[in-house]
Amino acid sequence: MTEIRLASLQGGATVVGSDTLAAFRETLRGKVCLPGEAGYDEARTIWNAMIDRQPSAVVRCRGAADIMRAVSFAREHGALLAVRAGGHNIAGNAVCEGGLLIDLSLMRGVRIDPVSCTARVEPGATLGDFDREAQAFGLATPLGINSTTGVAGLTLGGGFGWLSRKFGLAVDNLISADVVSADGKLVQASATENPDLFWALRGGGGNFGVVSSFEFRLHPVGPNVLSGLIVHPFARARELLAGYRQAAANAPDELTQWVVLRKAPPLPFLPADVHGKEILVFAVCYVGDERGGNQALEPLRGLGTPIADVVGMQPFIAWQSAFDPLLTPGACNYWKSHNFVELSDGLLDVLVSQVAQLPTEECEIFIGQLGGEAGRVAPDATAYPHRNANFAMNVHTRWREPADTQRSIEWARKLFTEAAPHATGGVYVNFMPEDEADRVSSAYGTNYAHLMALKSKYDPGNLFRLNQNVRPSAQRSVA
Repeated sequence: MTEIRLASLQGGATVVGSDTLAAFRETLRGKVCLPGEAGYDEARTIWNAMIDRQPSAVVRCRGAADIMRAVSFAREHGALLAVRAGGHNIAGNAVCEGGLLIDLSLMRGVRIDPVSCTARVEPGATLGDFDREAQAFGLATPLGINSTTGVAGLTLGGGFGWLSRKFGLAVDNLISADVVSADGKLVQASATENPDLFWALRGGGGNFGVVSSFEFRLHPVGPNVLSGLIVHPFARARELLAGYRQAAANAPDELTQWVVLRKAPPLPFLPADVHGKEILVFAVCYVGDERGGNQALEPLRGLGTPIADVVGMQPFIAWQSAFDPLLTPGACNYWKSHNFVELSDGLLDVLVSQVAQLPTEECEIFIGQLGGEAGRVAPDATAYPHRNANFAMNVHTRWREPADTQRSIEWARKLFTEAAPHATGGVYVNFMPEDEADRVSSAYGTNYAHLMALKSKYDPGNLFRLNQNVRPSAQRSVA
């Protein structure tokens, strides 16, 4: 076995001898993978194909002890460290170039306690893993909208989806977390143990440690929910968006209504002559009985004449994976995002004009409806601060050919700039691409100073820096 060179936190490299590496391997239940070895490419390959980085070594963890030893190894050698859970993060921070990658994707256990209505979830679990276990008992917690998304990254950034208007964000339903801190120790964070760390984990991203286990509160949901799509031709998009704005303002917490603007994929329920043409889609989910859901949907269904209305009772698990075919791994993705209190007339004009210029067949704009229970939490109750945001817009560019890269990114940036005057200035940290380090303070707003102070306490050396990074207070002015 030869020595390896690990990129260092200072920007150079540190050499790890063969004997040191061999001794490290012996301490693990999982394994160390070097370039060319089995498991290496699997661990470093993530959802966003824009990211193609080569760590010098990968630790494929099997439990908390492996995480503790890997964090300690990185700290002792001053190595650049990345942490990969589900690998779905748009910025690609899950993988580093030349450093040490801690891979949690093999830790996918989910244990449901139907009596206490709680779940214990390992950091490599996906939403699909979680939902399949919880729905066996008719239970769920607010997560995202794509079954291949990782529970860990989504939760640490705040986490919202179809259940958030009724039950709050993922972080509002987090009871506790087991965390490996920068010194390699395992600590628990909850309302009573290390409460300041617990506050920071609820929206502060991966800045404060590696979570080895999450404990969530569960709610009765399903097994069937009223959900589906209402598809309209794009010609009346401006009028439909104005009507949606009113319907959303009056919707009960049980009803979540999102908007998707894109070119029509070849879905079987859409006429062939619509495929490839611009459409407006209302994606809806009602948490409750079918009759109540249909009543709540009447204002939205009263807007125009749709091409298709495929809303009906279906398993919650099926609805949670409905968008998976549009978000498969292997494509390049770049996002730009804004939060909004309201959808102003000026914003609607921007959206309509820009959809006519979609750069590829897979690009889209979606507007996620928030509010409800998620908006009733104080902005400083958790690190996630955007409780006044009633809508989150994600400009999602997606392409497969290198020739489409520049125009896709430029289109997203142009739309972002034109929409900015109508936005709050805040942003959901999980929607930020890797070139938005200058927006981190906006992502945390008035909570940013507190997060910097806690970073100084729990990670003063900024070992956990491959994220939307909150620097320790002492490093605030350090590049």
